[in-house]
Amino acid sequence: MLSKKTQYAFKSLTYLAENDQKGPVLIADIASKKKIPIKFLESILLELKKAGILGAKKGKGGGYYFVQKPDQVKLATIMRLMEGPIALLPCVSLHFYHKCTDCNEKKCGLNKTMAAVRDQMLTILEHKSVLDLVVQ
Repeated sequence: MLSKKTQYAFKSLTYLAENDQKGPVLIADIASKKKIPIKFLESILLELKKAGILGAKKGKGGGYYFVQKPDQVKLATIMRLMEGPIALLPCVSLHFYHKCTDCNEKKCGLNKTMAAVRDQMLTILEHKSVLDLVVQ
């Protein structure tokens, strides 16, 4: 299940994508329109800024904006930033692999099944971008 943090990240990025042509968007506008607590949103947007996905402009006409184009920001990237591993088990994670101490991966049906689940999820998340979240 997606955490609130990840849901809010997707909601805020969707709003920014919808308003991308208008220039920087105030954090208060995002928080108000998407019903996200402003303090929580500040930390999410800061994390996205540190990752090089968003930029921020201070002062009059300031706010957050995309550094990368919304159609280039893959959902898998956002998921990993907010959630960490996409895989449901550490022994099948591509970026956060950790061997399970109590099983033999070569003979574990759960490992093989969760690897298949990971692959299907990644197929979707790596091919969908923030722009795909914008309802036309």
